[in-house]
Amino acid sequence: MVDENKLIKARLEELAHAAYRQNRYMFSHFLTPGELTALFEMAGELKFVDYDTYGGNESCERQMVRFGSERMFGYEEDYPISVLLIEPLAVKFAELLGHRDYLGAVMNLGIERDVLGDILIKDKAAYLFCMDSIADYVAANLDKIKHTNVKVSKVNGEIQALARTLKDMEVLVQSPRFDAVAAAVSRLSRSEAQQLFRDKKVLLDGRVCENNSMTLKEGSVFSIRGYGKYIYQGCGKETRKGRVYVQLKKYE
Repeated sequence: MVDENKLIKARLEELAHAAYRQNRYMFSHFLTPGELTALFEMAGELKFVDYDTYGGNESCERQMVRFGSERMFGYEEDYPISVLLIEPLAVKFAELLGHRDYLGAVMNLGIERDVLGDILIKDKAAYLFCMDSIADYVAANLDKIKHTNVKVSKVNGEIQALARTLKDMEVLVQSPRFDAVAAAVSRLSRSEAQQLFRDKKVLLDGRVCENNSMTLKEGSVFSIRGYGKYIYQGCGKETRKGRVYVQLKKYE
């Protein structure tokens, strides 16, 4: 059986050495949160090269790795990421499309998943983050999703529609353990929240987190797939029965 974790680590190490030897930037394809966790596990092995990650927007979970830096090479090079706006030709008659609908339509063009980043949906439109190399092809060939005719255009600069706002939130938990906080924000039982950790659906500061018993640190950013993204602000007052109020900020 192929060890996917070893394969991704080998590929990332290969890109890191290529950047160092050739004195130029190297970029990975879009990595899943699990693959990004593999990158963070390699911190000791990659000390010889600078690197960072980005998905095109602060909200993106799928991100590329850029090996190299201005300190190393003396110049800056942007990530080869394009943003495509996918809109219905006739909003009035457009279906309400989901993430799978957009992703399926793009992949039906013969495109591999790893050259595609996140798809962020806003009302009846969507923003697709993808590698520059396939952006023009998608824009020229994607004209229909399910029964909805669409148009695709490149977006440059800051995207106001994707600007995130933060909403103050307070939840009452039995303890400040991570699984208790996750259960409260997702409105699930403690055991159901623990299953989310086992299913690798919980990210902490951009990495998959399976440690459900840990206590969050103030300022930690966590997300639960399907239930939103939050900033942990710390614990507040305690009730007579020993339950604790937890303060959060939720990304809207």
